[in-house]
Amino acid sequence: MEISLFERAKHAYKTLQLIIVINSSIEQTMKKLLTLLFATGTLLVCAQYPAFEIPGSQVKKLTSTIVANQEYDLHILLPPGHEKSNKKYPVLYLMDSQWDFPLVSALQGQQYFDGFVPPVIIIGVTWGGTKPNPDSLRARDYTPTNEARSPQSGGAENFLSFIENELFPFVENNYKADTNNRTLVGCSLGGLFTLYTLFTKPSLFQKFIAATPAIGWDNEVIYQYEKQYFESGATVNARVFICEDGVERGVQAYEKFVKHLTGRNYKNLKIQTRVLENTGHSGTKGEGYARGLQYVFQRTSLKINPGYAKAFTGSYRLPNGIAVEIKLEDNQLNLYFSPNNKYILKAATETDYYSTAEFLNVRFKQDPHKNVTGFYLERFGGTQLAKNVK
Repeated sequence: MEISLFERAKHAYKTLQLIIVINSSIEQTMKKLLTLLFATGTLLVCAQYPAFEIPGSQVKKLTSTIVANQEYDLHILLPPGHEKSNKKYPVLYLMDSQWDFPLVSALQGQQYFDGFVPPVIIIGVTWGGTKPNPDSLRARDYTPTNEARSPQSGGAENFLSFIENELFPFVENNYKADTNNRTLVGCSLGGLFTLYTLFTKPSLFQKFIAATPAIGWDNEVIYQYEKQYFESGATVNARVFICEDGVERGVQAYEKFVKHLTGRNYKNLKIQTRVLENTGHSGTKGEGYARGLQYVFQRTSLKINPGYAKAFTGSYRLPNGIAVEIKLEDNQLNLYFSPNNKYILKAATETDYYSTAEFLNVRFKQDPHKNVTGFYLERFGGTQLAKNVK
């Protein structure tokens, strides 16, 4: 039967309506699917890609009875060989670990590889529990006084008591920590807390790194704590590094504080300060922490009597047969692997030397008659004995 033009048009119209309905249904389904994907995107990503972890690091939880039963997450990175070592390691306590643990771990590793800092235990401190709010909690824990704009503020005394009475025992009972070599590192409010700790409990730490500290907090109340420290006649030895970013409004307040602090001429405080050019508030952490680590861990460089140092000169041979030379040039011992491969050696003691060109330590070996029989050459990854063949 032949279908009329009208019937064909009618049939086509119905078909078009069906297509529209189907497309509309598909569109709605796709919208719902996309909404579901966006809503659960984080879960999908986490399922496919596990959270990034710094190799060798671990997370421990510690609940404080001092800070209102606050649970803290401790991000911990141990130096290579910690488990088998018999020695104690310096400990670096880092504030705001939720942001800065990866950065400081990388910087410390770089500085260690280059020979500027020793192997250390890094303890990053942040807040645990259910959905912690670092912005609010750091304003509570890092500030020494209560300020109206932050009702929760003023808990630095309690937080410092937590560090001294709960965190230190936990770390020192579980890890090979040197109790006489602690470093405190903080930025912004964390930098304010670092200075507050220096002035109120100076014996707890031997090294302090404060990046762009919040000097202006509560009408510059930090001056009151510094005044108390000054009047106490404290004689604790410490190294202090303070830096500020060069583009921030707080530069003038920082410079005024630094001038005041260095003007005290503290005999037992070694202080280095810097304003970092073309750097913003958060940007101080990269260069500031790196320079701070170099400064607070700066090694001794002794002047050795040339007549004594001359005994170490001569030819030596490594276990692989490579010959090396120790030469005294301009009252300075130098190590030569070849005529064009020279390392300047600085003296930590009369028999212990190091280079700042890279991780390289030299310890001379002497017999009971003080004759030099060789030296231990420690480089990144191992130690060799070079025998004296002169």
